[in-house]
Amino acid sequence: MPTFQPVRGMRDLLPEDAETLNYIVCKARETAKCYGYKEVITPIVESYDLLSAKAGEEIRQRMFTFKDLGDRTVALRPEFTASIARLATTALKNEPKPLRVFSVGSVYRYDEPQRGRYREFWQSNCELIGAGTAEADAEMILLTNSFLKNVGLRNYAFKLGHIGVIRGILTEEGVDEKTQNSVLQLMDKKEYDEAFKLVKHESCRKILQGLLEQKGETGFETLKNMKYYVKGHEKAEAAVDNLLDILVLVTQSECPVENVEPAFARGLEYYTGVIFEVYIPELDIALGGGGRYDRLIESFGGAQTPATGVAHGLDRIAMAMQMQGVQVRTVEGKRLVVVSVNELMKVEALRIAERLRDAGLSVEFEVMGRKISKALEDADKRKVDYAVIVGKRELNEGKVVVRELHKREQTTVALEELADKIKGAT
Repeated sequence: MPTFQPVRGMRDLLPEDAETLNYIVCKARETAKCYGYKEVITPIVESYDLLSAKAGEEIRQRMFTFKDLGDRTVALRPEFTASIARLATTALKNEPKPLRVFSVGSVYRYDEPQRGRYREFWQSNCELIGAGTAEADAEMILLTNSFLKNVGLRNYAFKLGHIGVIRGILTEEGVDEKTQNSVLQLMDKKEYDEAFKLVKHESCRKILQGLLEQKGETGFETLKNMKYYVKGHEKAEAAVDNLLDILVLVTQSECPVENVEPAFARGLEYYTGVIFEVYIPELDIALGGGGRYDRLIESFGGAQTPATGVAHGLDRIAMAMQMQGVQVRTVEGKRLVVVSVNELMKVEALRIAERLRDAGLSVEFEVMGRKISKALEDADKRKVDYAVIVGKRELNEGKVVVRELHKREQTTVALEELADKIKGAT
């Protein structure tokens, strides 16, 4: 018989890993709701045309794509934003603006598996639709700051940029949109020499190369250098001003912005404004990132609608927590096992187990046919808190024996008081 393993790039999450992921998911939901976001759930499988429209060539090449039984080309979602943009043009198009929605779930990309990069991975995603202000962009960054703080991470920092600076220069220098997208894809991978080779005009290449050198000691100094450097390129100047407004808002709110990158780019083609990522020193891959996309909804048939969003890599956040020694602080209820002293007591024991479950307690029932001593030994090994032992003599008096396993102490408790006694025990 063959021994099956997960498909390459996919993972089994065992109980401890699943507990950590669920903890992070809960913190993502709590944080989003604190900022006024409402959850939506979208399909894992979407139309390929929808997902590929503005994803960027690299992501298009890495999508899990297939024909369904109706001969339609569909794909597993590589991210959430396209699905949310679809909703914004259909079911949510008449909702009052701004629209704040979030999603949590798995996404799929056929990347080469390596540390922090899988083919199935988890994201939480927040989108703010209908607001074109610096305050809306700052909210995405501040929400991410709150989320990482809530899961217990330390020493993380944000990197900011503005796609409008590069696009502004390229547009005013007459570079077509297709070439711009290719340039930005290569710049995202820091392949600057290859990126600049795509620009035909020597003057434009020099401007882009010089932009890389405008880094200052602080974000504000970098923006000052950039503003002077792009003088005369009206759209690029406006982008620098916009980024300055956002930087003021987030730094005044005590959000840790480590740097502003003059030539920062991200792979998705739909970005039109500010872009950002967040890192910890121990890990050289982003824990999350996002930015402004003011033309995506319109390209899907909706009205012209400004929007901004962020995606958080939950698997990477789990890895970052492990690297920093952050403990998952879940509040678990007490665990019980119910054991009958003999076969005759099993029906009554099972009935008691159901009553305890109805009271909200986590209850296992002894199903292995073990004798009491072996059942208690097994429960102790698995760190069960209490054993409820159902015997005929005690039951005739309306009572059961409750054994606190780690203390090796037991007492007799009336059935009507059993759930409250266990819940109240410390």
